[in-house]
Amino acid sequence: MPLEMNREVFITCAVTGSGGTQDRSPHVPRSPKQIADSAIAAAKAGAAIVHCHVRDPETGKPRRDIHLYREVTDRIREADVDVVLNLTAGMGGDMVFGSTEKPLPLKEQGTDMAGAAERVEHVRQCLPEICTLDCGTMNFAEADYVMTNTPGMLRAMGGMMTEMGVKPEIEAFDTGHLWFAKQLVAEEVLKPDALVQLCMGVPWGAPDDLNTFMAMVNNVPKEWTFSAFSLGRNQMAYAAAAVLAGGNVRVGLEDNLWLGKGQLATNAQLVERAVTIVENLGARVIGPEEVRKKLGLNKRAPLAV
Repeated sequence: MPLEMNREVFITCAVTGSGGTQDRSPHVPRSPKQIADSAIAAAKAGAAIVHCHVRDPETGKPRRDIHLYREVTDRIREADVDVVLNLTAGMGGDMVFGSTEKPLPLKEQGTDMAGAAERVEHVRQCLPEICTLDCGTMNFAEADYVMTNTPGMLRAMGGMMTEMGVKPEIEAFDTGHLWFAKQLVAEEVLKPDALVQLCMGVPWGAPDDLNTFMAMVNNVPKEWTFSAFSLGRNQMAYAAAAVLAGGNVRVGLEDNLWLGKGQLATNAQLVERAVTIVENLGARVIGPEEVRKKLGLNKRAPLAV
């Protein structure tokens, strides 16, 4: 197949995530101020989009408290740099089963199941330009944990996002997730010019070998916009692979803690490295205003509460 390199690339920085990385690097932000400051630094380094989770400021464990999201987004909006806001809506679909012989009842620790409206309430109040929609259920790394997103839940959440005027970023961890995302577009739950993130190398979704990656890319409709990332040591390799395949780039501490062997990274450093890769390939890194125009995004003030 011919090379269809993307010549105008946007970079997303996934600032902190919800994984148990908070004690593995001092650079993983925990408090709303730390998360916002890291996002702002990433924007100044060249990220057009910042993808934000929130954490317990004391323990660093994942949370989905609206006041934490509100503080993060307010701080970023008040900063002296423009950036597109992308909030996760992936929390609230966590099931941790009991033993293999007695899977029910579910374990209370780690299980967090919420309704569709509750899962997107922070999106409704903060009104970012983008929020994520994890487009499927999958076994997710740990032995008894399942990331749960049923077709009914996804239809409900996707419809709410579309009605709010917030663009869903489809998180596709395998080809079946793309299949269902196309169904959501066909049902007019999502708009035809969909945005998708190809999530490679996440156990136990699509592995990050290039054959699987191209299978994912070839399942993305031509009128959609896609980005891609992989975890850990392959993060920067995938910055190049995504551009060469016609897509955009995601880097950040949610997916990788390291800049090099023995060298822990900051979000800004990861973005700077990605900018260098993109530009050395002969492409141009575009900024937030161009991204809003390209994706049809609406920059709005949050709801008064």
